[in-house]
Amino acid sequence: MRVALWFLGLFGVAVALALFASGNESTVTFFWPPHRVDVALNFFVLLLGLLFALLYLALRALSALFAMPGHARQWRLRNQERVMTAALLDALSHLMAGRFIRARKAAELVISREAALTRAGEAWSEAARLRVLAHLLAAESAQALQDRGAREMHFGQALEQSALRDAAGTRDGVQLRAVRWSLEDRDADRALQWLGDLPAGVARRTLALRLRLKVARMAGRNDLALETARLLVKHHAFSGLAATSLVRALALEWVLSSQDPEQLLSIWLRLDASEQALPEVALTAAGRLLRLDGDVTQALAWLLPVWERMTSARGTGLSSDQKVFLMRVMENAFAIAGEAIDSAWLARIEAAQLADPGDVALQYLAGVACLHLQLWGKAQHLMRQVLPRLHDVGLQTRAWQALAELAQCQGDDAQAAVAWKNAAQVTLRRRV
Repeated sequence: MRVALWFLGLFGVAVALALFASGNESTVTFFWPPHRVDVALNFFVLLLGLLFALLYLALRALSALFAMPGHARQWRLRNQERVMTAALLDALSHLMAGRFIRARKAAELVISREAALTRAGEAWSEAARLRVLAHLLAAESAQALQDRGAREMHFGQALEQSALRDAAGTRDGVQLRAVRWSLEDRDADRALQWLGDLPAGVARRTLALRLRLKVARMAGRNDLALETARLLVKHHAFSGLAATSLVRALALEWVLSSQDPEQLLSIWLRLDASEQALPEVALTAAGRLLRLDGDVTQALAWLLPVWERMTSARGTGLSSDQKVFLMRVMENAFAIAGEAIDSAWLARIEAAQLADPGDVALQYLAGVACLHLQLWGKAQHLMRQVLPRLHDVGLQTRAWQALAELAQCQGDDAQAAVAWKNAAQVTLRRRV
């Protein structure tokens, strides 16, 4: 449609020109004393059009002539940009391939070319970002070559350039690289300082959180490590199984780092309810509290959810290792409490044993409780019944030792000697 309209317009102009020129007998007279020149109007219009076209072409030629230096400058600038881009790509590819010396040379070539352009007065919008990336690549190569001096020099230049307005968006990456380098240098204090300097939004990114987790574990900051792990789990940085395993390991490290009962209680209160409910964490915390001469009642209170989990599921709520761990911790608690064992726990053990008479763990705990309550006959009966079914070497040793103590209390030295001998043999087998 548009082409048809153009043709109609051209035909209209042609018809108008033909009508104007065919019947036009006007003339144009030029006076130049003492001369006079008469020219037909059609010819004058033609000459005027040719003169306009000639003047237009002359002006275009002059403009192109005067623009040649600018074009040459733009060509040189684009050529330098292509050279610097190629060198930057070379530096990145060499760095990824492990050719660190070549990578640093390529990055330094970019820096020198850009500096030459800047001295020549050339300015372009991406210069600052290019300088930051080139210095960062050179610093990364120097770090791989263990050249700390060169790394610090290039890093300082990158950090300075990243503060410019034209280099927006590069400073976060420079700071994160500083954290990683400090981590590789095993300098946890400096890494924590760099992490503290990160903006709030950057510090919540998954990469920053992963770095903070590593730094916190290196620095022995178990509280910070566990807090960071919780944020990573919230960001879905790990699978469900890996997240549980990581949180459990960090909680255990934090619990085991306690030096007195008050510190352990403070750590326990700062754990989440889901972390306190983990059997390994509760068992380790209770065992640690007993070793630190803490409150036995408090330790047993921490063990209560684990006990309920085991008894409510008919022994399937805990693994075999967890059940052995629970028996050892409760045995230590009963040994410390002696005759002052909480009657509520005795009722729980008795009720659980009656509900499941064949459970080895319950029968062993019942025997331990009777031993410390000085119910020697019942304790001896329970221990002899449970001993053939114990598979843990440590529990077998403790059972034989308990039988030896019971025999001594009853004045049966021969049985006591046999029991001590069996305990020693079991211990020897474990060491072998």
